[in-house]
Amino acid sequence: MDNTMDKKNPVSDLMRSTIEKVHELADTNTIVGQPIHTPDGVTLIPISRVSFGVGSGGGDYGKAQPRGFGGGGGAGVKIDPVAFLTIKDGVTRVLPVAAPPVTTLDRIVEMAPDLMDKAEKFLDKKKAEKEQETL
Repeated sequence: MDNTMDKKNPVSDLMRSTIEKVHELADTNTIVGQPIHTPDGVTLIPISRVSFGVGSGGGDYGKAQPRGFGGGGGAGVKIDPVAFLTIKDGVTRVLPVAAPPVTTLDRIVEMAPDLMDKAEKFLDKKKAEKEQETL
C-alpha cells in the first residue's frame, strides 16, 4: 500500500496552514456575535452566515536533492448578517435582516407593492378627471 498521503510534504503543509487561518476567521464569535446592551435594557445578539472556500496547489520540481518547490494557496470568507436576537424583559425575539435584492426578478418583486399603489392612484385620478368632465 502506498503511504504517500501520510508523508508530510510542502503542499499538505500549505493546505493545513490555509485551513488554520480560515478556522481563525470563522469561529463561533463570528457566527453568533457578542451581545450588545442598550441603555433601555434591550440586549441584541447579531447572527451571521459565514461561507468560505479554500484552494491550494503546488509541486516538487527536479529529481536531484535538494528539490525545488512551487506552490500557492488562497481562501475567501464571506460574512452575511442574517438576524438579531433581541432580549427585553425576558422575552426573546428574532429580527431577520432583509437581504438586498440580487436579481432583476428580486427587485421587481420588491417594487411591486409600490408600483401597484402608484398605478391605483393614477387610475383613480384619471377616473376623477373624467367624472369632472361629464358634469
